Amino acid sequence: MEPQEIREGYLVKKGTVLNSWSAVWVVLSEDGLDYYKKKTDRSPKGMIPLKGATLISPCQDFNKRMLVFKITTEKKQDHFFQASYVEERELWVKDIKRTLSCLKDGKRFARKSTRRSIRLPETVNLAELYALMKDQDDGVKELKLEQDNRIFNHCFSGVTVVEWLISKGKARNRPEALMLAAGLLNEGFLQPADDLSKEGAEGGEQTTFLDQTKALYYFADSGFFCEGYSSDEDVLLKDEFRGNIIKQGCLLKQGHRRKNWKVRKFILRDDPAYMHYYDPAKGDDPLGSVHLRGAVVTAVEYVPDAKKYDVDGNLFEIITADEIHYFLQAATAEERKEWIKAIQTVSKSGK
Repeated sequence: MEPQEIREGYLVKKGTVLNSWSAVWVVLSEDGLDYYKKKTDRSPKGMIPLKGATLISPCQDFNKRMLVFKITTEKKQDHFFQASYVEERELWVKDIKRTLSCLKDGKRFARKSTRRSIRLPETVNLAELYALMKDQDDGVKELKLEQDNRIFNHCFSGVTVVEWLISKGKARNRPEALMLAAGLLNEGFLQPADDLSKEGAEGGEQTTFLDQTKALYYFADSGFFCEGYSSDEDVLLKDEFRGNIIKQGCLLKQGHRRKNWKVRKFILRDDPAYMHYYDPAKGDDPLGSVHLRGAVVTAVEYVPDAKKYDVDGNLFEIITADEIHYFLQAATAEERKEWIKAIQTVSKSGK
């Protein structure tokens, strides 16, 4: 009997021979992880047996890559995968952990994690806590803060996080709140924004969260950007990046010139209404943007030259106010429906 498929989707994988990263289609089953060069390929590019394997998430082996998790097989071969956003990584990690647990004949799977290093109770769910912190009405407020001749947008101070955790009953005192905040930082839900908070995050064996007004942080999938400063990290200065992130994930996109199809990471923002797309394997420099104000988006059943590249099904088209056509493919019919609904909302309400 064929192993049951548990989860599938696009992830970015580090090559096992070369150090290059590339987007692959990944299928998690009851006994292993298969990855394909293209979704339509019948034979996998590689297979990772999960029996006896271990999982580490977040994996912090790469300074400039966030949302990475590592699977080490029983034969001590490492495989690194990168998700597009926090919630996507958490879903993959959750299902892989369950698979590993089942393969251990029902024994509880114990992995190396920051939960142990900072002694967080097993009942604490950091993903749920993160969702509460991001609540627009009752969560941590994202602000524009000026410091050291720089303006930090969509961020907040360490003190704000600690006091919010206490006020909402998530922690009884400041030490407990600091423990939770350090867990959120270590797991990649929160990110350091300024030099002070970065020094705390990178110093020592354990990540340190600073309970200080001058230590600034931001949500991992927020619209954070900094003005008046540049470094090796990508700093977003354009007005089109100011909007809140509404939806993000990987889609197949048809090129305008060669008409070939490639996996791209898309981030949809409102006010102003833009959708930026990136090479998911090469970081945060956008390859282009789609201005969605007044755009029309519809599901389509046919795209010229699509079948030439084995692209069929779950297609949709965006036509901008300037009459530029973009053809995209979602992984599933439900995902296509979600993207169309989100883009339609932003196109009507965003600037």
